[in-house]
Amino acid sequence: MTDTELRTLLEVLRREANARTESLSATLAELTHDRSSQSDDDEHDPEGVPLSAEWSRLSGLLDGARDELQQVDDALTRMDAGDYGVCANCGRSIPIARLRVRPFATRCVPCAEKLGR
Repeated sequence: MTDTELRTLLEVLRREANARTESLSATLAELTHDRSSQSDDDEHDPEGVPLSAEWSRLSGLLDGARDELQQVDDALTRMDAGDYGVCANCGRSIPIARLRVRPFATRCVPCAEKLGR
């Protein structure tokens, strides 16, 4: 996998994470609006989950999408700076096999294992 292919992969991941972030933000805004117009006792949809449970689920998904977007942006920044694919811990090259699976990785496998990541 070449640098160009890795950049393309990161850009695709960025677009996907950005789209998820925007979609989840819009859905969460709608749900927040719905919650504000109901009392706590009346928040349960008899045919679905409580609004508070759905809000919690969507918030978690949104946090995850934002985190992934940030990791991809950081990887693209490292790529532009010439630091992409270099372990932040030991300075050795991150194997291409790891970057294929986790293109925003900041550590080589041994260093990531030491940290439990």
